[in-house]
Amino acid sequence: MRRRLGDRKDGYKLRHLNDQFFRVMPHIMKTRNDAQIFFEDRVYLEKTNKIIRQLRNEGYKLGFLHVVIASMVRIISQKPKINRFIAGRKIYARNEISFSLAVKKEMSEDSEETIIKILCKPTDTLYDVVEKINTEINANKHIDKSNNTDIAAKLLGLLPGFMLTCVMSLFRFLDYFGLLPRFLTKLSPFHSSVFVTDLGSIGIRPVYHHLYNFGTNTIFIAFGTRSKEQVIDRDLSVKKRKAMDMRIVSDERVVDGYYFANTIKLAKEIIEDPEILLNPPKSVIIDDEI
Repeated sequence: MRRRLGDRKDGYKLRHLNDQFFRVMPHIMKTRNDAQIFFEDRVYLEKTNKIIRQLRNEGYKLGFLHVVIASMVRIISQKPKINRFIAGRKIYARNEISFSLAVKKEMSEDSEETIIKILCKPTDTLYDVVEKINTEINANKHIDKSNNTDIAAKLLGLLPGFMLTCVMSLFRFLDYFGLLPRFLTKLSPFHSSVFVTDLGSIGIRPVYHHLYNFGTNTIFIAFGTRSKEQVIDRDLSVKKRKAMDMRIVSDERVVDGYYFANTIKLAKEIIEDPEILLNPPKSVIIDDEI
């Protein structure tokens, strides 16, 4: 889709909103902190673990993180309105599918943490997502390796406090009007569809992670350690099921509650039975309010 007057480098302005209340909401709730909603759900992992074992036997290195991100890619391909963002008190449809996640170079308190950004296509399968994530993680795991985000953060960190304040104020001003250079939005982890954190890798339960007022990120997903739950089956027998809790924080200004609820239900279905992710989607749905 070609850019038109009023579009940003990273998104298309919504010109055909069905509900004009969404045009007003960014003026009522001016920041993402004002508009955060918190959601928690539990997913069961029998079929998920089966697919993970299947792909590992085929030689792929993957875990639950890969399934979550691949599921979100599929969700955005079918429910594109959750890939919107608010900037300059206007609502936009993001023109890419991107994920930010923090990676520890080594599992120690003294080890540096880096943030990587994964770009995906709406037609990506689980195989595609595994390759993209592993390529980025392997490229950034080395202690002596710094990506562009690390370099930018280190350069900003060298500035005196008053200069850093001025630079960040300039960035916020430019971002408000969609004038932030494209190379900055590409390296910025705060300009992504979804921010994901895997707390299971450090052995704790998921948290509700706030959204950042800087940037355009609209959804933050956290998941943690797995658990076993005893459930009563239809024949009244007691069975143990492996489960994982997920916590989501989202900006409520981009879609209504009904659309968001249906998106969450579909995401849960796919995560619990990710076999569908082994093949591309039959069709990709485009946001009809652009």
